Amino acid sequence: MTAFGFHAHDHAHCISTTLHRAEAYCAAHGLKFTPIRRRALEILLAEHRALGAYDLLAELAKDGLGTAPPVAYRALDFLTKAGFAHKIEGLNAYIACAHLGADHSPAFLICTECKSVAEAETQATQGRLGETARAVGFRINRTVIEALGVCPNCQDQPCA
Repeated sequence: MTAFGFHAHDHAHCISTTLHRAEAYCAAHGLKFTPIRRRALEILLAEHRALGAYDLLAELAKDGLGTAPPVAYRALDFLTKAGFAHKIEGLNAYIACAHLGADHSPAFLICTECKSVAEAETQATQGRLGETARAVGFRINRTVIEALGVCPNCQDQPCA
């Protein structure tokens, strides 16, 4: 299992590459990647932590892209349906997808200290959950796995 989000990387390259992938995906699938949708994804990519709709709206408003809540909610709806972002149910917030364009079942590792979120690849049909589902004749269509804990960066910080 690989987790993206807690380790140092070329963040500017990460953002640029993902935006280019999103643009190509939209062009190939006939989706409109409007300036608001693009900026919303860029804002989510700039953070490795989940942002609420109103946090996103505040950033969009700074750019003159709207101040009404539906602006943020429509952008987030598009991004999640296109597979460019995920909703973190436990936080009622959103994060950019680390595996843009891939059909996957992510698990989210959420730091309770700094609120950063890492996305890890999982297989819902594997492990104990998959075994339990098969044992009772249940077919898993979708999972939402969110684990709360402390990220490596916060573990390395001295206690206050």
